[in-house]
Amino acid sequence: MKAQENVVTTLLNFSINDNNKCSIANANAIEPLIHVLHTGSGEAKENSAATLFSLSSIEDCKMKIGRAGAFKPLVDLLENRTPRGKNDATTTLFNLSILHQNKAHVVQAGVVKFLVELMDPAVGMVDKAVAILSNLVTIHEGRKEIGQEGGIPVLVEVIKFNSARVKENATTTLLQLCTNSSKFCIMVLHEGVVPPLVALVQSSTPRAKEKILQKSTAW
Repeated sequence: MKAQENVVTTLLNFSINDNNKCSIANANAIEPLIHVLHTGSGEAKENSAATLFSLSSIEDCKMKIGRAGAFKPLVDLLENRTPRGKNDATTTLFNLSILHQNKAHVVQAGVVKFLVELMDPAVGMVDKAVAILSNLVTIHEGRKEIGQEGGIPVLVEVIKFNSARVKENATTTLLQLCTNSSKFCIMVLHEGVVPPLVALVQSSTPRAKEKILQKSTAW
């Protein structure tokens, strides 16, 4: 087990250099890294997730990692691991969920439930959770899960108390929900979205105000 940890740590260190990322992927290292996510020690799993995050910054690797079945073990890290493990998993899932072909698989792995939980300010991962949701809300499966898992009231709360970028991502996510479902639109309005939106517009720069108003016309 210690030997496995050492190998994964070495791959992680190599992957930090952009010149090495494709070489690692082309050496068929992705499948063994995902195997470690399933079976390795806690440290090995975290280093494996961090290595996959590093590799997933390369466009071709996003597809390879997805095809190799990384989604479920990465989501499992959100439930069972340390703050570092959760951070490594969310950053990797964000990169993977940028690719349209991966989005449904990320949702099917059960990530939305945990992302809603990670939007608790006490966890300190609101920005990462909202960023992933803003990727997943562009597909039907993502919107359905966000609504079913109680994401709407939490997203409305996010607009009240976070940074400008996080608020913008939350606003975009809510807009997508409203644009595609009258039921979700009613739920968003019921949660009191208008006052925090007004406050957000008043506190934003002119350019940000324009973007927010464009996104909010559905309401």
